[in-house]
Amino acid sequence: MRAAAVCAIAISMSVASASWAQNAPVKALTLAATTPAPAAMPIAYPGNPDSLGVARTVEIDTTGGPGFGFEHFKAYDFLRDGEVVLTFDDGPWPGNTPAVLKALAAQCTKALFFPIGKHAMWHPEILKQVAAAGHTIGSHTWSHLDLSKLPLAQAEEEIEKGVSAVRVTLGQPEAPFFRFPDLRHSPELLAYLGTRNIGIFSTDMDSFDFRIHKPEQVIASIMTKLKKNGKGIVLMHDFQHATSLALPELLVQLKANGYRIVQVKAKEPVTTLAAYDQQLEKELGGGTANSRLISSVVRTINEPNFNDRFPAIR
Repeated sequence: MRAAAVCAIAISMSVASASWAQNAPVKALTLAATTPAPAAMPIAYPGNPDSLGVARTVEIDTTGGPGFGFEHFKAYDFLRDGEVVLTFDDGPWPGNTPAVLKALAAQCTKALFFPIGKHAMWHPEILKQVAAAGHTIGSHTWSHLDLSKLPLAQAEEEIEKGVSAVRVTLGQPEAPFFRFPDLRHSPELLAYLGTRNIGIFSTDMDSFDFRIHKPEQVIASIMTKLKKNGKGIVLMHDFQHATSLALPELLVQLKANGYRIVQVKAKEPVTTLAAYDQQLEKELGGGTANSRLISSVVRTINEPNFNDRFPAIR
């Protein structure tokens, strides 16, 4: 409870700092004309001076489907030197995603999550924890297929089912942000997302944590690339166990090296398609039945231990 209160103070201060630094939210259509401001000193929060926090919050207008991340899109360079956007793909997943959330909460900082639709439906309670913690949530298709190899109609269905899965799982629409599986896309799909006003996130640096199985190697991969680039949108996976183990130390190193976290939010929530919402509501068992956290509906009030159930023979 105390940690949550400290983080609440941190978030409030970071928003005030963002207002001081920018005077207005960042809009996607004006990012290219924005001149980077001088790097600010990392923010120290009362009661938790060692936390990484959130240095700045930006708002993105996704009209027309703008793209972000220099690996594929170079029009909107909205990060200042030393600024980092933490992103996580492929969740939610038991064990790993909760560990990622715990590490982020310990540092009073925020990230952008791109869940797979099927995973959201399998583990709705975990995705609700992501939302409850105040992180931004986009989508990452229904089943993580390579959309560039699919017929256009099937690829569009993969996108829409993924978007609707997040809405049905949470009971509300989230951000109109999307990341292609393996970052593979086609001109036709970029155009389609433009008509849907869904922003597309590539990356500035890929941790390649899906290939790395040691936490220290995940940390080294990210810190080496950040040192070279100076800033960036970082791609990680809350699906990967090594990443969940690496994150606490990674956040400490980001703080120690003067990097500052930027949280990305959307101007408007995503608009889902009713046909897919209805389809997935049936799969989940009804659109309203899962609108509350399981812990707020069902709680254990008595659970005999092993000795109670199997008393020792005397």
